[in-house]
Amino acid sequence: MSRVSIQLFGQFCVQRNEQLLSGFESNKVQELFCYLLLHQQHALSREFLASLLWPDNTTDQSRKKLRQTLWHLRSALGSQNEPVHDRLLLVESDRIKMNTEADLLLDVAVFERAFNFVQGIPGRELDAQKVQFLQNALHLYRGPLLEGCYSAWCLYERERFRNIYLALLDKLMDYCEGHLDYDAGLLYGMRLISCDRARERTHRRLMRLHYLNGDRAAALHQYEMCIAALDEELGVKPSKRTVALYKQIMTDQLVEPQPTLPTIESHFALELSAFPQIEMLGHLTQLQKVLADLQKQVQQSIQQMEQTFNENLQTLSPKPLR
Repeated sequence: MSRVSIQLFGQFCVQRNEQLLSGFESNKVQELFCYLLLHQQHALSREFLASLLWPDNTTDQSRKKLRQTLWHLRSALGSQNEPVHDRLLLVESDRIKMNTEADLLLDVAVFERAFNFVQGIPGRELDAQKVQFLQNALHLYRGPLLEGCYSAWCLYERERFRNIYLALLDKLMDYCEGHLDYDAGLLYGMRLISCDRARERTHRRLMRLHYLNGDRAAALHQYEMCIAALDEELGVKPSKRTVALYKQIMTDQLVEPQPTLPTIESHFALELSAFPQIEMLGHLTQLQKVLADLQKQVQQSIQQMEQTFNENLQTLSPKPLR
């Protein structure tokens, strides 16, 4: 089975074995294909798809347009020339769905998988492997989903993926601050602001990163930019947290963070050769202390339970007859 690569972020593009496929010039062909790809786990009825893509047409008109668009889509994919089990589209009399067994590389699927992979993990607690995974996923976001489409369903999905993009940037920004990589954190922050100028949380982080990077003037200028953005975009003033941060920077009272240390789990995940011997000895000594404290707590708990058990046993024991 040949591999099909599909790009839905930015400029729409479909390739089969790295060869660009033609026949996708129609906006409706792109829209139909995009919707099927985003819902590839479901078999969708023709009636539903017709009403979704042509809501202002009569039922007969919308079904006719769906048949025509579907024919163009299948022709562009070359589905008619493939065995049924190799086809990317599985078309029945009343339903259409994607073949989930097909060799398909979809940018939005990889992008969303990366987001789900780090859900619930604070940015500064990510390990190097997860950070690389997120960075690779960000490269896939070449622009809004299916540019040029303004259907209600597409606008919703476009905003959802945009929010995922911002969340990934925010997580990487947090990682960089926790690991004292201020230059990289500033770059992620600039990308965030370029997408959402009035994102106050990002302005605060940029203020912190500029200051921690030794540029107090840039931090104060970021505050002025925050004030202007909030006023022009939302008509509001900065929050108390933002003002408090500004005052800390003005008076040089911002506390510099300590670098985030690897967790105990990450010690076991990495090979010993990754650390110098002296540093590894320090980590092992620290781990030994943690385990010793834990053992002491467990021993105390056991003694307390034994004492309670003995006291209860004495209470329940029958008293001797006189």
